[in-house]
Amino acid sequence: MSGRRDQHDAHPPTRTEPTLGDLDRLDAPRASSTDGLPQVSVEPRRPHGRTAVPTRRSRRRNWLVPLLLLLVIAVVGALWLNQNRLRDMLPRTDLNTVLTQAQQALQDGRLDGQDGTSARELFQAAIALEPDNERAHDGLRQVGQAELAQADAALQAGHLDQATQQAAIARELLGGGSDIDRLDHAISSAHASQVQTVDLVDQAQQALAAGKLDGADGAGALYQRVLRSDPGNAVAAHGLDQVGYALAVQARKALDAKDTDAANASIEQLAALQPNNGALPALRALQAQTRKQDNSALDATLKQGQDALRAGRIGGTGDDTALAYFQAALKLDPDNAQARAGLGKVAQAMTVQANAAIDAGDAAQATKLLDQATELAPKSADLAAARARLGSATSQPATAAAADDSEAPPAPAALSPQQSAAVARLVQRAQAATKNGDIMMPPGDSAYDLYRSALAIDGNNDAAMHGLQALPGQVEQQFNQALAAGKLKQADDMLANLAELAPGDAAQSALSDRLASAWLDQAEQQLARGDQIDAGQSLEHARKLAPNHPRVLDLTARLQGNR
Repeated sequence: MSGRRDQHDAHPPTRTEPTLGDLDRLDAPRASSTDGLPQVSVEPRRPHGRTAVPTRRSRRRNWLVPLLLLLVIAVVGALWLNQNRLRDMLPRTDLNTVLTQAQQALQDGRLDGQDGTSARELFQAAIALEPDNERAHDGLRQVGQAELAQADAALQAGHLDQATQQAAIARELLGGGSDIDRLDHAISSAHASQVQTVDLVDQAQQALAAGKLDGADGAGALYQRVLRSDPGNAVAAHGLDQVGYALAVQARKALDAKDTDAANASIEQLAALQPNNGALPALRALQAQTRKQDNSALDATLKQGQDALRAGRIGGTGDDTALAYFQAALKLDPDNAQARAGLGKVAQAMTVQANAAIDAGDAAQATKLLDQATELAPKSADLAAARARLGSATSQPATAAAADDSEAPPAPAALSPQQSAAVARLVQRAQAATKNGDIMMPPGDSAYDLYRSALAIDGNNDAAMHGLQALPGQVEQQFNQALAAGKLKQADDMLANLAELAPGDAAQSALSDRLASAWLDQAEQQLARGDQIDAGQSLEHARKLAPNHPRVLDLTARLQGNR
């Protein structure tokens, strides 16, 4: 600073003011001054080319510039990465309106259309305004997912055309995926099943028009197949009702004509197809009334059959034999247990007579009796054993007559070691099959068939003979076990086996009543749970075993009342 005054100032101040002087000449050598202040030396500028010592201000500028450059780069990068978010922050009235309308359409379920108001169209319009808008793209994905869900629901409802259309839209919007592949496969399978169902319905309608109601290719069975694959098929349900009505008409006409066999057949077919058919109770009542009217004649016929059996008039060509009387009783009542048991006793009596003829060496008479018994009880264990004895006796070589006139039967021929081993293996397999419950099935490997095979080799084999004749007792034991365990179908099978192995056995009537009661108990429980279909099926099992059981009639009325 200098205390010099401005010589040109017209009004000099009373005190001296400090001045900066000529700032442009700071670097020039300062002239000597005689102002009395201390002298400050200023270092002159260095010549060009020499390294200057940086001042504090120049050093500050050197690091500040790169810092500012990095800051600018960071800001620009952040703006680039968040351009969509920043863009959304800008006021865009048209785009936001379209997105809002699209979201509302999605919530309302207006997914696709042609009038410009569907969610798909609106989201696509938003993308046209701003191709990179995330909300619009995410909205289209949501539309695709909604179309996929609706397609699945349409498939479950059986609307295949709608499901196909919506699945195609979902694939277009979502670009594919495992869920869409699964849905397409399910739709294709449903289309194939629908084509098969249509064919079955056509076949059923043709069978119904031709009056072919029963059998595997009858109208009833065909309509049932359709309903098993498509329970909601109204055409098949109506067709089955028509079949039921036709069977009911047939049964009523047969009852009016006193044709018991035809009436019973039609009623049983109707019960198998529609256990809850409204015509069944009235038909059952008429059926029972007809049976009641025939009871006197039936009782008389059964008594005559028993009398003939005790008198030894077993079979033959006359009308007064036990065989003729029991067959006549079955014509009056095809399900009559006493008549069936009577025929079983006739078969047993014929088998006893055949064994006596074998002992007497009368093979011809034995063969005749066994043939007649086979018509009545082809699977009888005693009959099979008698046939084995007959085969063994007729295969023996003729021997010279003894010196005396005795007619002792020839000694059985000796078996080879291979035959003996084969018989032993067959008997062992038969015993194992008996323990496993394979009494009559499977063919060839059942205990019954294995014992018969052993007896075909050695008709006098004691193990095979006793095993075969013991089968009825084994079956009865397994029946009791199945019944105690609640395995009613298995008990049914055992009772049927017993009827084949030991026809006429008096114990079967009691076993049948026990099984009928078990089926009725199960039907009661199913009906209490509201399971009317299974209850009707259990009731039919009981009805076959004991058609006149009081509980059968009562449960039939209750089941009909709950329809």
